[in-house]
Amino acid sequence: MQWASLSEFFAMGGYGFYVWGSFGVCAATMVAEPLLVRHRQKMAIRAIRQSQDL
Repeated sequence: MQWASLSEFFAMGGYGFYVWGSFGVCAATMVAEPLLVRHRQKMAIRAIRQSQDL
């Protein structure tokens, strides 16, 4: 496909909201997942250390 302007590119023939929305959700998931994994790892390590202190 060829677009005459940048606004046509972002509009994606009327489907821009769905296209760019899906890219946004994917990007947010890719950012959130490593952060959540790191948090869960810290909580697991903390739980293991607490159980060893007993």
